[in-house]
Amino acid sequence: MKIGLDWGGTKLEAIALDTITNEELARNRIDSPKDDYQKILNAVCGLISDTAGQTKDITVGIGMPGSLHPKTGLVQVSNTKALEGQNVKKDLEEKLGFEVKIANDADCLALSEAIDGAGKDFNSVFAVILGTGVGAGYVVNKQLVVGPNKLTGEWGQNPIPGPMDDYEKSVKRHCGRVGAIEVFLSGPGLESWYEFKTKFKKSSREVVDLYRSGDEEAKEIMSVYFERTARAFSSFVNILDPDVIVCGGGMSDVDELYNEIPKNIIPYLASDIFLTPIVKAQHGSSSGVRGAAHLW
Repeated sequence: MKIGLDWGGTKLEAIALDTITNEELARNRIDSPKDDYQKILNAVCGLISDTAGQTKDITVGIGMPGSLHPKTGLVQVSNTKALEGQNVKKDLEEKLGFEVKIANDADCLALSEAIDGAGKDFNSVFAVILGTGVGAGYVVNKQLVVGPNKLTGEWGQNPIPGPMDDYEKSVKRHCGRVGAIEVFLSGPGLESWYEFKTKFKKSSREVVDLYRSGDEEAKEIMSVYFERTARAFSSFVNILDPDVIVCGGGMSDVDELYNEIPKNIIPYLASDIFLTPIVKAQHGSSSGVRGAAHLW
């Protein structure tokens, strides 16, 4: 069986797939220990063991936030602080006694959706996560594209395309980078934008509900959110021009995105037409864990 593990900051989820049919054989989910790296490693190993059961003929792929440094192998640009700077692959393999493959969680989303999801009928698939964080993965001919710096798809780290307004110039990512796409398109990014404009705190879901109910402030706030999302998407469309864009993460459930991005993106493209389908991930929240299993 192929085992995939989705390594999130709050939960760990593992899935076992049949190597021939990709049929789901088992699934387990636990809360992730907080802040203690060794406890997190032990929880990951225990979850893999529980999911494998008595089966010894397994492969293990892991999707996690951030990427592995191409020279040191240490975790970098992760929004899970306990993992930052750790040699996760080496430490896990020592505990498990066999090789594991690790990729960014957005890479796993892209691979899953390209193999048997919303992108299966397309040659090139750019898949984005719009959730607590923002990232992406790129798959061509069912193969994950990985560059020498292990950074393919880290589009959420880039500054949002300009012209940037004063608010965009003032907002910092946790690493200190100013104006990064992630801090505007993520769920927390929408919440911060709402609080900045209204001085009130609301969850991203509440903001969207207010928008749908016709609240004028929320409509204005979401209008800017849609425009920023379109600007951010234009940066990779102009460079890669993928056959399809697949969206995952909590903000992908905002169905209005799929109409609003095409309306707003044209002024930022090197063209007067936009024909790329933008679709929701077929496997939803399971895309990451399925994609991790497909790393083998």
